[in-house]
Amino acid sequence: MIWLFVALGGALGAMSRYWLIQFVPLTVNGFPWAIWFANVAGSILIGLFYVLIIDKGIISEQWRPFIMVGFLGALTTFSSVALDSVLLWQNGEASVALAYIISSVVTCLLCAGLTIAVAQRVL
Repeated sequence: MIWLFVALGGALGAMSRYWLIQFVPLTVNGFPWAIWFANVAGSILIGLFYVLIIDKGIISEQWRPFIMVGFLGALTTFSSVALDSVLLWQNGEASVALAYIISSVVTCLLCAGLTIAVAQRVL
């Protein structure tokens, strides 16, 4: 039965990413902002839900597969980061590709870490 919750969360997460891509320009000056924003938002949310579900137990553990695996797993996408980076590199945009890779990883790690730290103190 858990797989149904993962699937439903994944469908909602994928639809959310698709919606975001419709409203945020895919690229501005060659930089893939839509996927970058999806991954940053997902990193903030996974930090928050980690605290709410696992650390503090405010939300039942039963929601973890739906929210963290399904929804956030589908909202965020490292495979798109990899593809966008390779395509930028192949198109002679090595500096944009490196900026995208570094900013994606560093920003997402900082967002998840800072969200956890703040949520643990506030909640």
